[in-house]
Amino acid sequence: MKKLVLIVAMLMISATFSFGKKAEKTYTGEVMDSQCAKMGNHDAGYKMTGTNTPKDCAQACVKAGGKYVLYDAVAKTAYELDDQDKAKDLAGQKVKVEGTLNRATKAIHVDKIEAAP
Repeated sequence: MKKLVLIVAMLMISATFSFGKKAEKTYTGEVMDSQCAKMGNHDAGYKMTGTNTPKDCAQACVKAGGKYVLYDAVAKTAYELDDQDKAKDLAGQKVKVEGTLNRATKAIHVDKIEAAP
């Protein structure tokens, strides 16, 4: 009887871990600041920050309190990036992000981020 209970318990734990795993995926878009991503472009950001490049605009807006996000222009959706340091160097650029999306928070856990070809 103890063996049966132990086997059932192990199967339940195993099932929990296998169903709880989130698949890593590759996402593409532009590293943008959260303020400009809401508008889908940097037009207003350029005027407010006195900048004229996506990189300068994004960095200025983040300094003013924003967050770096991955903006998907096709889906018109922004995903917060959990590793702001990795995103900083690629601000304003098209990128590929490998990571796991938390659908509830629309945040991507970044495993790897690089400039898109």
